[in-house]
Amino acid sequence: MPSPPRPCRSAPDEISLIANAAHGDPFGFLGLHPDPAGEGMVLRVFRPYTAFVRVTPDGGETVEMTCLKREGFYECHFPDRTERFPYTLTFQFGEVITEPLRDPFSFGPVLGEQDVYFFGEGTHRHLWKTMGAHVRPLEGVDGVSFAVWAPNAYRVSVVGDFNGWDGRVHPMRNRNGVWEIFIPHLVPGDHYKFEIVGAGGHLSVKSDPFAFFSQHGPDTASIIYDLNRYEWHDAEWMEKRTARDPYHGPMSIYEVHLGSWKRRFDEDNRFLTYLEFADELIDYVAEMGYTHIELMPVAEFPFDGSWGYQGCGYFAPTSRFGSPNEFRGFVDRCHRRGIGVIIDWVPAHFPKDAHGLARFDGTALYEHADPRQGEHADWGTLIFNFGRNEVRNFLISNAMYWLEEFHIDGLRVDAVASMLYLDYSREDGQWVPNQYGGRENIEAIEFVKQLNQICYEEHPGIMTLAEESTAFPCVSRPVDSGGLGFGFKWNMGWMNDSLSYMSHEPVHRKYHHGKATFSMIYAYHENYILVLSHDEVVHGKGSLIQKMPGDRWQQMANARFFLAWMFAHPGKKLLFQGIDIGQAEEWNYSQSLPWHLLDYPEHSGFQRLVRDLNRVYVSESALHELDHEPGGFEWIDHDDAKHSLFSFVRRSRDGESIVVIVNATPVPRPGYRLGVPETGFYEEILNSDSELYGGSNVGAAGGIPAQEQSAHGRDWSIQIEVPPLATVFFKRRVV
Repeated sequence: MPSPPRPCRSAPDEISLIANAAHGDPFGFLGLHPDPAGEGMVLRVFRPYTAFVRVTPDGGETVEMTCLKREGFYECHFPDRTERFPYTLTFQFGEVITEPLRDPFSFGPVLGEQDVYFFGEGTHRHLWKTMGAHVRPLEGVDGVSFAVWAPNAYRVSVVGDFNGWDGRVHPMRNRNGVWEIFIPHLVPGDHYKFEIVGAGGHLSVKSDPFAFFSQHGPDTASIIYDLNRYEWHDAEWMEKRTARDPYHGPMSIYEVHLGSWKRRFDEDNRFLTYLEFADELIDYVAEMGYTHIELMPVAEFPFDGSWGYQGCGYFAPTSRFGSPNEFRGFVDRCHRRGIGVIIDWVPAHFPKDAHGLARFDGTALYEHADPRQGEHADWGTLIFNFGRNEVRNFLISNAMYWLEEFHIDGLRVDAVASMLYLDYSREDGQWVPNQYGGRENIEAIEFVKQLNQICYEEHPGIMTLAEESTAFPCVSRPVDSGGLGFGFKWNMGWMNDSLSYMSHEPVHRKYHHGKATFSMIYAYHENYILVLSHDEVVHGKGSLIQKMPGDRWQQMANARFFLAWMFAHPGKKLLFQGIDIGQAEEWNYSQSLPWHLLDYPEHSGFQRLVRDLNRVYVSESALHELDHEPGGFEWIDHDDAKHSLFSFVRRSRDGESIVVIVNATPVPRPGYRLGVPETGFYEEILNSDSELYGGSNVGAAGGIPAQEQSAHGRDWSIQIEVPPLATVFFKRRVV
């Protein structure tokens, strides 16, 4: 039977504060507390829209609570109890009566003191294991713990499907700026956000910065997800990775935008899923001979047109293609096929979307308050405040998260140049100098160094790669040697010079010969990766084929010899999707690659060339072993601008050598005498002009023995017919 009305033990003003979601200490008022009058314990519950609330003490009888305020405030007095005790609550909403539920306000603190302390100090390397939403038991009860950083907020509540998105129901406990709560009985798949009353009373609803799973596009709720339900099968790869030497081994990277690599035309042009990529993409990459896949950003992002570079869900693989565990399955399958996985990672900036990090607690929390420091005018985004401990901690723990939870092998760090310089893309008066009056962003530089040191320390065998386009020194040198600590740097200078050279009509290339050879002047300043990335085939730049002069045959021939020259040049390699099939049109993020082109011989031949380039590059140590050491390269002739010819030798540690000659004109050179390092038989192991690739099939017909006749300052030489618009590799065989 319902209990009779009892005298109110709660102050009316506090009840009103609770009902208006304005109480400064909801955990100090709601739940079970000693009676202010000193007579036992009093239980207070606030749950709007309830017809009644009943409480069942552990080992006691069910009692109907007294409604003191129609908005949903209930109280129950237990005069014979002197200590806290477990209890359950039963709610009636209309005609629906719930199962007995534990009260969120009956649980103690969720976070440990050290978690809060180390976060504030900026040294919590595994922050994702504390912050966000975690499926876990607490005090023997299953549920979900939530934690979010919002130090300048007046109130933070968890809202979601489970409470009608009502911020009054689950206000959180403030632990020195980190807000927390444990809500029992929630399960994976429930949607949630944080409702925040920030500075000036401004109310906003934010997605969880640490969410493991999230909606995408116009829907932006975070989704409760249990990360502890995946069994990895890549132990062999992970063990070998720690001993792998990426600097002296081959690295041929296939850059992929998952949303456009392939789509299902017959199913409303839908994306493939992570599980479908695990079959089709991995098979393709393995068949083509690439060593690594680099994925454009997979962290959740709202706008497809940003390609992922304006992300809001730093800890959530995008749900466009499936669940976090399905993405793990994709990485797992890559590793079991011997393919490394690199992801693009974006710590330089973030978008202004209302549900994201911007003015998270009503203040410039993650970003700088001064727009001269805190905004990228070009991109319409905000810049992280790298001088703040908690912000650095957020980003570094995010990097660690991808390496640890998803076994990622490398992080390609986007837009590093914009991080290093305070005046990046700014006019005078639009930026704030550092404390020494300079343009270097000292806080960002220290962040990058710390990031790289921690990543390599915690996960031996991984790589960090910098997309850095300036002459900032020692980007890929160790921190203890004065560098930034990256493993590799994209060679943007080579890319710009070589594409500029290739854009000229062959008859004019002799006037630009220096652009074809200049990269060797600085080739060993950094650990370089030669890149033909997505940035070179968008925004009106045209496809690689469109960049080439001449008719279609010459365009294809130019592109073939250019790629072969690239694979012979010192430095690791990266090709964007579509380049390897001779994509004729500019890349479009919303469409599938034109795989039908492979029905045409010129494109299937082009693809065969890239496959063979990967095969030769990976198998021939002379082409990769000394990429970053001067002993791996020697010019034969770099000065024949008149004929647009240049030739060189690539060497391995054990003395193997490959001779390369490049003819950048459509004029064959019969009877050409090429100086070679020593005697032996020089086997033609790759010729971009082969008929297999769509060429004219001019060449050395398999190889030619060296003759003791001087050429190019060498005692030995071979006489060959140099094909038009071609790159040819010769491997010396001992006879």
